[in-house]
Amino acid sequence: MEWLFQRCHKEVVLNFRSVLLVSCLFLILLVCMYPGLWSIGVQLHSVFTGSYVPGHYSVLVINTPNEQTAKHVGRAIMERRLAASVNILSKTSTMFYWKGEIQDANEILMLVKTKTSRIQKVVDYVRSIHPYGNPEVLSLAVDDGSLAYMKWMDEAIPDD
Repeated sequence: MEWLFQRCHKEVVLNFRSVLLVSCLFLILLVCMYPGLWSIGVQLHSVFTGSYVPGHYSVLVINTPNEQTAKHVGRAIMERRLAASVNILSKTSTMFYWKGEIQDANEILMLVKTKTSRIQKVVDYVRSIHPYGNPEVLSLAVDDGSLAYMKWMDEAIPDD
């Protein structure tokens, strides 16, 4: 009887280890695939509910010293497919603290429409080409909007 108990115990331990190994591998695969699964989930949610998932898109606000720099930065962002569109707004008047003093400047404001998952790539790229040592790049999450426009943004920006 003891022999039977030991044999059954070994099989249960082996089965448990196999199940544990398969579960760990499944979790690792799931974590690796998370960005793609999230994107598919958002698209399925939109298709079935006809609504938008807040936080999937963002607008970045970026200031540049002049229109030529804004066009250069905007075109570079678009060529890398990091955004669906870039608006370059005419001259804005800016006041800010710099080195302990209030500064006045004229700048060009950019609005960059992108997927929230692309923000860090845009920020890193802008920092690498922007003439300012500390460029302003602010992210504003889009809570709602035109579903047709959001679908167009999905088509314009490739999945990660």
